[in-house]
Amino acid sequence: MEIRIQSIHFDADVKLLEFAKKKVQKLQTFYDRVQDADLYLKLENNSAQVRDKVVDISINIPGSTLHASETSKSFEEAIDSSVEALIRQLQKHKEKSKN
Repeated sequence: MEIRIQSIHFDADVKLLEFAKKKVQKLQTFYDRVQDADLYLKLENNSAQVRDKVVDISINIPGSTLHASETSKSFEEAIDSSVEALIRQLQKHKEKSKN
């Protein structure tokens, strides 16, 4: 599975990139036909000092594209939530394809 990560308006450190890749790789254990994934890491612009972190993940599977977007105070939390949402979507897709 090919994973493309883009950090928008900031430079992501290596630890964050490795964490994101590790989490997204886990999606293949739930559905082995995942072709590729696009991950966008953004800082939400607002007037507060602590800016929210936004993670958008899109994965391509045969026949469709699944998408999850989460906002949190840290990138790690947002990545975890997005991956959990995609796991639920993949399980739902597998059930539909079985029937």
